[in-house]
Amino acid sequence: MREIILGTAGHVDHGKTSLIRALTGIETDRLKEEKSRGITIELGFAYLDLPCGHRLGIVDVPGHEKFVRNMVAGAAGMDLVAFIVAADEGIMPQTREHFEICQLLGVRDGLIIITKKDMVDDEWLEMVREEVSDFFRDSFLSEAPIIAVSSVTGEGLDTVKEVLDKKIAAMSFHEEFGPFRLAVDRVFSMKGFGTVITGTSLSGRVAVGDDLMFYPGGLTAKIRGLQVHGQNIEIVEAGHRTAINLQGIEKHEINRGDMAATPGSLVSSTLLDTDLHYLKSNSKELKNRAQVRIHVGTREVIGRIVLMESDVVQPGEEAFVQIILQEPVAVRPGDRYVVRSYSPITTIGGGSILNNAPRKRKRTSQRDRELNRQAFSICQNGSYEDKMLLFLEESRQEGLTTDQLAGRLGLFGKRLKKELQAPLSSGKIMVVDSERQRLLAAPTVNRLTTTITSLLEEYHAEHPLKSGLAKEELRSQLKPAVDQKLFQFALSQLVKKKTIVQDQAEVRLAHFKVTLQVDEQAMREKIISLFRDAGLVPPNIKDVFNTMSEYPEAQVQQVIDLLLQEGMLVKVTESLYFHAEQLERLARQLTGYIKKEGEIDAPRFKDLTGLTRKFSIPLLEYFDKKKLTIRIGDKRVLRKS
Repeated sequence: MREIILGTAGHVDHGKTSLIRALTGIETDRLKEEKSRGITIELGFAYLDLPCGHRLGIVDVPGHEKFVRNMVAGAAGMDLVAFIVAADEGIMPQTREHFEICQLLGVRDGLIIITKKDMVDDEWLEMVREEVSDFFRDSFLSEAPIIAVSSVTGEGLDTVKEVLDKKIAAMSFHEEFGPFRLAVDRVFSMKGFGTVITGTSLSGRVAVGDDLMFYPGGLTAKIRGLQVHGQNIEIVEAGHRTAINLQGIEKHEINRGDMAATPGSLVSSTLLDTDLHYLKSNSKELKNRAQVRIHVGTREVIGRIVLMESDVVQPGEEAFVQIILQEPVAVRPGDRYVVRSYSPITTIGGGSILNNAPRKRKRTSQRDRELNRQAFSICQNGSYEDKMLLFLEESRQEGLTTDQLAGRLGLFGKRLKKELQAPLSSGKIMVVDSERQRLLAAPTVNRLTTTITSLLEEYHAEHPLKSGLAKEELRSQLKPAVDQKLFQFALSQLVKKKTIVQDQAEVRLAHFKVTLQVDEQAMREKIISLFRDAGLVPPNIKDVFNTMSEYPEAQVQQVIDLLLQEGMLVKVTESLYFHAEQLERLARQLTGYIKKEGEIDAPRFKDLTGLTRKFSIPLLEYFDKKKLTIRIGDKRVLRKS
């Protein structure tokens, strides 16, 4: 069953850790420094079994401003927040910052707990209660219960448990489908066990023996063991606070902030398209390309904010932005993020990931901005089909495999297949490589087929006597370069439409036919006669050009090429061409001789044909090449069928 995660939030020394200890009996401060200083530095974890039968996972986050990055990491997996305000201090700076972070990360439910009730009188407590109520007014906690407690005397703790029990019992527990994901918030080694990671399982399920891939690095490891709240288990589901013992990977190869996931299920990128809420509490405007700290999952990365529609964003405004990161991250659409200023470090905004691997966007022209606006609107509100078409259009001729598309959409398995049915059936999306399940948007394929058609039209206009263009020569003219699979797919589309004809290694437009002019027709007949009359002692090409000197040499060559294509002439060597009928007659003569004698060698072939070595040797090699004969030592015999 999916576990609900309760996270704490609030100013340093407002009693978060003491409250958890009083509620659960678990000490979440494990570091020596935490115990000596009396403040939480790293994330701490506990659990609480509720009367409704559910186990509540609890994350204790640091309150000190120096450790807000750790707080953000802990808040990333929260379902509920227990917002802590100390009765003796009230609303403080980290109260505000933690609350803003919870809002930016999309936390939507929780309760408010006023701690240290035993340290103030009733009148002061009521004043703090009013301050807290005013602070959370018009927020997701505006209707949340406000409970005053003392972790020392235990007063109010039963009420906290009752409120949590009612909230959890009323929740609709839905399975987080798709591949497994866990944002790593801690990595360590245990003697006798090896590398261990901890984090909150965000989606899917995983079992002992399964493989995990660590993004963005791409290293894989096998799961040796699983624990949830110190208990060994075989399968982990979404929502559980999880410890995973790994084999095949060392501690130093994994970093806090990595995403452990089902291999091949995520996309790593240094570009993100997002919406941004720039907090109203900011004192100055946000400028284009401002350097910032991006917190996503448990990871912090330095990046720049590129504003898509303006040069500045004012406090309290929303904007579409592209984030350029110094290091790649692996996220899914819908994941939340927080932005903190580079220096001095404060929380300034955040939002949702709309596109986890976009192309780099331009913003110089009005047309650029219109296209960007369309793309962001599709990512924010479009259907799955709209998003598929956008991602495939932007991937151009490279396309996306179904696995890559799944990672881009955050949609997997049967759900992805169902969404793909309509665009595949309508031809909006095409499968150009069935083995890899590589997909392209139809407009991309159409642009390619149009280019191929145009190139063939130009070729036919420039070479009217050539029946077609070699396929590889045609492919070499395509810019940008096109891989063999896509090229062959485009040709097959044109063949289906009867736009082109493929003839072995050549292609031509279906309507194209070689048409000779009057002088070219006369030239053709003259060349044919020249080679037919010459028999097995044909003229070389230079002699042909000299004989046809009244015509341009290039035009003569075109007619000769045409005769080769038609099969009237046969090219034996670069300079030796024979009339096809003469070679056919010689082939029959050679076959009859060998059948009678059993073999033939070069001297006997010269005697048979009356030819000199200049012609006899090339002809013998030609018949070998045509697989009529096969050479064995100095002799030749007929090749068996």
